[in-house]
Amino acid sequence: QVQLVESGGGEVQFGGSLRLSCDAYGFTLDDYAIGWFRQTPGKGSEGVSCISSRDGTTNYAVSMKGRFSISRNNAKNTVYLQMDGLQPEDTAVYSCATAFSSDCPEEDAYVYWGPGTQVTVSS
Repeated sequence: QVQLVESGGGEVQFGGSLRLSCDAYGFTLDDYAIGWFRQTPGKGSEGVSCISSRDGTTNYAVSMKGRFSISRNNAKNTVYLQMDGLQPEDTAVYSCATAFSSDCPEEDAYVYWGPGTQVTVSS
């Protein structure tokens, strides 16, 4: 059974750091690009970052560039999102997703999502 499971969320203070993990079950994660998204009440879903499988190409939303870093450990079938310099506006449920493509797709192409992990940043 195909599953994506996120972990590593929690509550941190302004300026703190968290590392989120996205574990894949039922498929080989290194065959596919993996994206991270976040959702807050009233704002909807926002793309955070993506890493391709073909050559490890990464991309980031403008507001996260320089603070967030995505990486993958294919041996562990896991993708990570390192988040530094967290701000209260980063508070959201963070989810990983895949379109089962090797390159990072358009945001509306993602078809499979994990349940998400809550990140709360206090001021």
